[in-house]
Amino acid sequence: MDFLIMELLLQKVLIYSIVAVLCAAVIWYYLYKKRRESVIVEGKIRKAQEEGLNEPVSLHPYIDVNTCIGTGACVAACPEKDIIGIRNGKATIINASQCIGHGACFHACPTEAITLRIGTEKRGVELPHVGRNFETNVPGIFIAGELGGMGLIRNATEQGRQAVENIAKSAGRNHAAAYDLIIVGSGPAGISASLTAKNHGLNFLLLEQDTLGGAVFSYPRKKIVMTSPMDLPLVGKVKLFETSKSELLDLWQTALRKNNITVSENSKVESVIPEGEILKVTTLSGEVFSASSVLLAIGRRGTPRKLNIPGEEKEKVAYRLLEPEDLSGQNIVVVGGGDSAVESALLLADQNHITLSYRNEVFNRIKPKNSAALNEAVKAGKLRILMKSNLVSIEDEFVNIVTEDGGDPLKIKNDLVYIFAGGELPTQFLEKAGIKITRKFGETVLKH
Repeated sequence: MDFLIMELLLQKVLIYSIVAVLCAAVIWYYLYKKRRESVIVEGKIRKAQEEGLNEPVSLHPYIDVNTCIGTGACVAACPEKDIIGIRNGKATIINASQCIGHGACFHACPTEAITLRIGTEKRGVELPHVGRNFETNVPGIFIAGELGGMGLIRNATEQGRQAVENIAKSAGRNHAAAYDLIIVGSGPAGISASLTAKNHGLNFLLLEQDTLGGAVFSYPRKKIVMTSPMDLPLVGKVKLFETSKSELLDLWQTALRKNNITVSENSKVESVIPEGEILKVTTLSGEVFSASSVLLAIGRRGTPRKLNIPGEEKEKVAYRLLEPEDLSGQNIVVVGGGDSAVESALLLADQNHITLSYRNEVFNRIKPKNSAALNEAVKAGKLRILMKSNLVSIEDEFVNIVTEDGGDPLKIKNDLVYIFAGGELPTQFLEKAGIKITRKFGETVLKH
């Protein structure tokens, strides 16, 4: 009997030992894998710092390491690559400059460890004063979309909806104005706001200085503008993947037509002035409207930033690319280092001779996909890049570009010039309405 008991005990010890070894092996492998992932992330962070990609340029996530539990949900949710990684069990930012501010990581975090911030301690971003309900310091004037710092289509669409939801809750119908709400701008925020206003039965007017779509309309026809689903009021969840500009415009036009919403195109708003308890909206053509509330969804790029150099007034100079397929065999200079400049250069490269000029030494504001495509195009000899260079003058048949190497200016044969130097905040327009503009240095704009 003692022998049997001893044998059973030995079997149990053996089983427990095997289980303990297996558990130890699993734990060791888990820790090894996590450590290996951390080393890879650390290497990516060092590379980003060396390439100048560690400084965010707009809306970006801020991670509270004390709250983060390292689930990796934020990494999985981000549609861009290598923006966030897990290092030593905590989420961390890798390529901050390539973050495009869609906020998917913010929504995915199970412990609410992520907030969204604008600007950094070193780099401030000018923004109009906007409260949590999207109302500015001027009662009745609201801002949604790119003008308030939310530049991505999906985010702007959501902000347009939320802003009007707040307006519908707080605004009374007993007022002396002709409209409950005037929406300025028919981009993603303005269209979403219009559909929401229709859903709430508001008496509203939609004004657009150009054409339906706002800044989106000015994108090249085949440009991919949406890569993730979005919720559109009165339409529902729209599954969009690799969606082109024309497809998105068609979607918007169909949604507005089905809901009998008319866009007053070519109606540039010159001023929004408070008069007692109503707001007076005046257009460039002299039309005057009144409203209880006004939503500004005009974006930041209504006025292209110019270089202010000799020859910039020539007809061959443009600030947006509409039909790249119509251009062939041209000598084209593209100026800029953002996604608009890079994408335009790539679209033109197959049929033209392209020179891309950028004043900095690295492209620190472009999406990873654009960066990879640009590198491939350069290797294939489809275009040339002049880094640390500046376009200094434009002639009829040539342009002059100086580089920081101290040599003589380059005289390059040229037919067309496309300048993508960003847009200027409509400061005068906002200040005329009484809206305060402040420079944000790492300020939280969205938290749980």
